Amino acid sequence: MTIEIPPIISVDDHVVEPRDLWQRWLPARHRSAGPKVVRAHYEPGPWPVRISDRIDAELPMTDFWIYEDVQLPVMVGMASAGLRPDQIVHGPISYDEMRPGCWSLPLRLADMDVNGVERALCFPTFPRFCGQTFLEARDRQLALACVEAYNNWMVDEWCGDSGGRLIPLCLIPLWDAGLAAREVRRNASRGVRAVAFSELPSALGLASVHDGAGWWDPFFSACAETGTVICIHVGSSSQTLTTSPDAPMAVRLALLSVNSQLAMTDWLVAGILARFPGLKLAFSESQIGWMPYVFERVDTIWRKGNAQSGFHPALVDPPSSYVAGRVYGCFFEDDFGLRSYDSIGIDQITFESDYPHQDSTWPNTRGYAARAMAHLTPEQIYKMVRGNAITMLDLPMHLPGA
Repeated sequence: MTIEIPPIISVDDHVVEPRDLWQRWLPARHRSAGPKVVRAHYEPGPWPVRISDRIDAELPMTDFWIYEDVQLPVMVGMASAGLRPDQIVHGPISYDEMRPGCWSLPLRLADMDVNGVERALCFPTFPRFCGQTFLEARDRQLALACVEAYNNWMVDEWCGDSGGRLIPLCLIPLWDAGLAAREVRRNASRGVRAVAFSELPSALGLASVHDGAGWWDPFFSACAETGTVICIHVGSSSQTLTTSPDAPMAVRLALLSVNSQLAMTDWLVAGILARFPGLKLAFSESQIGWMPYVFERVDTIWRKGNAQSGFHPALVDPPSSYVAGRVYGCFFEDDFGLRSYDSIGIDQITFESDYPHQDSTWPNTRGYAARAMAHLTPEQIYKMVRGNAITMLDLPMHLPGA
C-alpha cells in the first residue's frame, strides 16, 4: 500500500549563517568587533580546531568564525548534507566545500523541495543552539547587539524573503531574564512564535528552572503571554553525557536524548507549566521514545506524595496532566517512538529533517516517513508531519497564495 505523506513542516533544521551576517546587520559602531569569517591555516587534531600559530603553507586551510577569543570553524557534521558517509569525518568544512543550501536561501528552498519539506524552522550554528556563544562573551553590550542582529536577520531576511517557507526562531540574551523577556516581546510583535532555550541552564552557569526566586519568570511570562514556544534543542547545555573519558563519539551520540530526559523531568517537577498556563515547550531533535517513561515515573513519584520529593506546590494535578497541548516531542528517526504514539499523545508529536546535520534524513525524509508511519492512519500522519506543527507554532494552514 502506498502511504501518502503530506507536505512536511520540519520543526528542527539548521542554518549555517552567511559569512557577512553580522557585518551587514550589526549597527556600524559594532561591526569591527562583531563576528566575522576569515580564512586561515589550521593544524588537524582534536577539538577545538584553532588557527595555527605556525607559518607553514602546507597546513590545510578552512573558514573560521572570529569573535572575541572565539576561533570556530564549521565542523563537517554540522554541514554534511550531500556528503557520503565516508566523507563525514571529524574536522572543519569551509563554505566552498559545504552544500550551498546550508547558508543560501534560494538553494535551501530548493533542497527543501527535493525533500518534500514545505516549511522549516532553523536553529543557529555559530551562536550555538540557544546562543551560548554570546552568553560567554565578555562585552555584554556587543553580545546583546549580536543577538538582536541575528534575530533581525532571521525575521527579515532568512524567513522574510522565503515566502513563508522558513519559520523564525529567535535567540535571547541568556544572561538577563528581563532583557530576554523584552526580546521575546519585540519579536512576537512581528509574528515570531519560537525562541531557543537551554535544556539545562545551570550547566551554563545560569539559574535552573527550579530557582526559588523565580529568576526566569519574566522570560516565562513573556513567552506565555505572546504564545512563543520555548524550543529546547538537544545539546543546548554545551555538554553531552558519556560513560568514560575514553568512550568514542558514538557513545555521546547515542546518549544525546538523555539530556532531554533530564530537562523534561526538571520542567515537570518545577511546576512551571502549572504556574504559566499559556506556556508551550518543544523538545527539539530529542526523539520521542523516552517520553512515556518520564511521564509515568514522575507521576508515580508525585502520587506517592513523599514530602521530601520537592514538587512545586502549584502541581495540584499529576505533572504529566499539564502536557496535552503544551509539551511537544520532535523526532527525525524513531521507529520505537512511533509505535508508542498512544502513550505520548498523538497531538504532541512533531517531525523534523535535521538538515544539514549528519543525522539528517535529507534527501529521503518523505521516504522515511512513508516507511515508518505505514501503520498510522492518514489523520495521524497528517498531525505528525504537519498539523501539530501548525498548532504548536500558530502557523497559517497554507502558504501565502496557496
